[in-house]
Amino acid sequence: MMEFLLQPIPQVVIWSTVLVIVILTSIYVVKKFRDQIDEDMPGPIEHMSFFREIYDEGDITETEFRTIKTVLSEQLEGALNEPDETD
Repeated sequence: MMEFLLQPIPQVVIWSTVLVIVILTSIYVVKKFRDQIDEDMPGPIEHMSFFREIYDEGDITETEFRTIKTVLSEQLEGALNEPDETD
């Protein structure tokens, strides 16, 4: 039996199988982490709250705050207009 496994064709089959398993496992792990990262990203509403706080503390000017608010409003509208992605 051991002699059979040492021949080139069984070796290719064995190592190909191992390679496929490693690739599939890697894809699964990357997808899992990518989904977690996407969930952890704050959205426009959380960003708006943060910038409102630093504006109230006087760390940014009213002009800067209005610019940030405009950009975040556009992002929020874009997010609301996109269809939901379901896997």
